[in-house]
Amino acid sequence: MSGWPVEYARRVLSTVDSTNAEAARTATEMTQPTWILAREQTAGRGRRGRVWANPPGNFAATLLLRPTEAPHLTALRSFVAALALHEAFVTVSGRPEAFSLKWPNDVLLNGGKVAGILLESLGVFHGVSYLAVGIGVNLIAAPDPAQLEERAVRPVSLMSETGAHVTPEEFLEALAIAYAAYETQFQTYGFEPIRQAWLARAAKLGEVITARTGNTERVGTFETLDEHGNLVLRTAQGREAIPAADVFF
Repeated sequence: MSGWPVEYARRVLSTVDSTNAEAARTATEMTQPTWILAREQTAGRGRRGRVWANPPGNFAATLLLRPTEAPHLTALRSFVAALALHEAFVTVSGRPEAFSLKWPNDVLLNGGKVAGILLESLGVFHGVSYLAVGIGVNLIAAPDPAQLEERAVRPVSLMSETGAHVTPEEFLEALAIAYAAYETQFQTYGFEPIRQAWLARAAKLGEVITARTGNTERVGTFETLDEHGNLVLRTAQGREAIPAADVFF
């Protein structure tokens, strides 16, 4: 690693309720993109308000940004963050073949969920004023599968699957370096290179998957990711672009 990206600030907290909540509380004080890392997080949240367990030694952090793009482009940073996470995992483990990306915002290790991303807009007024990119990683421990919803991908930890013991501070440095590079690419060249890189690491591409939105499920072949970040399925009814869903294998 070449060192911390100078254009990004860093705050390390002993304990906090949620790093995304801390980002919301301090957004107006931000003078540059800022990573907020918590050694202990007492009220972490995942997508759709689900609880995100974070025992000591696991990774909980939020990147606080002040984007200038339209909201639909700002939301594409979930894919930027996913690529940065993938690269950080490869950096600390040396096992590129073990990791893949699950739409819309998870990282898989040997087929199990090792990390998740939660984007939240803050202070919205005529667009997104601030963006919190929350990231949780099972560095040393994974949740009890019995606590998860039916059909959820089994949870795993980096240490249990690879034997790599990585501290949250070490992982943050690898992640921040990777994110800064992908963010520059996104701002310079737009979403297309990010889309292509994400697809090259996608789990179950070309295979049959299930996408559930509310009480509706669609089963089809995962064809691609479109220019808006939508999941594109080939179903019995034809080709369909899905903007938001829970995906099951």
